[in-house]
Amino acid sequence: MKLNIFVFFFIFSIFLLPVSAERFVYKQAPGAKYRILSTIHEDVYIDRQLSHTSEIVNRIAIEITEVNDKTAVNKAIFQTGEKAVFVGAGRGGFQWDKDYESVFEQDKFGYMTIDKRYFMPVVRDVPVFPDRELQEGDIWSAAGHEMHDFRTGFGIEEPYRIPFTANYTFLGEKEWKGNRYPAFSVSYRIFAEPSAVPGNVYPICITGASDQIVYWDAESGRPEAYTENFRLIFELSDGRVFEYRGTAEAEVLESESMNKQDVLEQINRDIEDLGIKDTYVKVVDEGISISLENIQFKPDSAELLPAEREKLDKISAILKKFQDRDILVEGHTAYSGSEASMMQLSEERAGAVADYLIEHDVRTPERVVTRGYGGTKPIADNNTESSRIKNRRVEITILEN
Repeated sequence: MKLNIFVFFFIFSIFLLPVSAERFVYKQAPGAKYRILSTIHEDVYIDRQLSHTSEIVNRIAIEITEVNDKTAVNKAIFQTGEKAVFVGAGRGGFQWDKDYESVFEQDKFGYMTIDKRYFMPVVRDVPVFPDRELQEGDIWSAAGHEMHDFRTGFGIEEPYRIPFTANYTFLGEKEWKGNRYPAFSVSYRIFAEPSAVPGNVYPICITGASDQIVYWDAESGRPEAYTENFRLIFELSDGRVFEYRGTAEAEVLESESMNKQDVLEQINRDIEDLGIKDTYVKVVDEGISISLENIQFKPDSAELLPAEREKLDKISAILKKFQDRDILVEGHTAYSGSEASMMQLSEERAGAVADYLIEHDVRTPERVVTRGYGGTKPIADNNTESSRIKNRRVEITILEN
């Protein structure tokens, strides 16, 4: 009888044990490169009235440049763009309006050291981990903070810091896109009545909440993906109230090195075989750039002439051979007219080419970056029509990372 009781309690205790355990640490190898693509869908309210809805895409390229005994140095480029639909109006494709560079150190538990001049990343010291093995259901807490760029909206020139305490729960294994990963929840609440800072306006009360699920890649030692629900409310010194609420999703995209010389030679052969005129290819820091010189639009507009569509169809066939790479479309004008008008026209023409590529299934919208430079980057002088033709161009870059 005693033996049976012992066996019963032994078997019962097995069923009470957690089903999984994990020790979370960042594994950072020098020279490693990867990309993160995040998409945010948010509603923006001003004074409790819906102003607009936005789809925001962040493309992040990270390279680990150095690893020492305690930390790894991460060099990152953040590109952020937005497609907004305003109440009573509308807007077209993505407008990529900000690039940020950042350099930060990160230890194996996730804690960051970063100079105060950097605006990115926004959320810092999340996730971080205790120095122990975690069982399913274990909880832990740690300080973190958000860092915001309020230069345009509020006139606050320095990165604006919002602290919080994040609470974590290890959830065991969860599925993400057909694969199972160790996962944990991250939840934090914000309530702050901050002091005044230099700027046109400044927050006098900040409230907010974030609830996330993070899927961890134990092999690479970094997050594979995350999902989030968030809400953030700013009461400003001028009496206005801004509220942002929505969802976010991000995932890591592995970044393979590009053999730029091979790609250059292949594209040059394709251009020659397809008979594409006034088109030149070169190696640039970002990847491989295809320059379409003298691309024809209607005068002072972003409407492509019919003959140019045939050229873009041929360029599309080339770009489809590199489906794993995002592309950058840049518009340039000859130096004519005001700087503001040149900049706007170059942005619209880059957008027109990008829209054409998207409509013809070359890439999905979140994988196309557009920029306009007006007449600020000429490749020839503007003294003759032949040189102005060279400066009136669209450049499409196949991005390495």
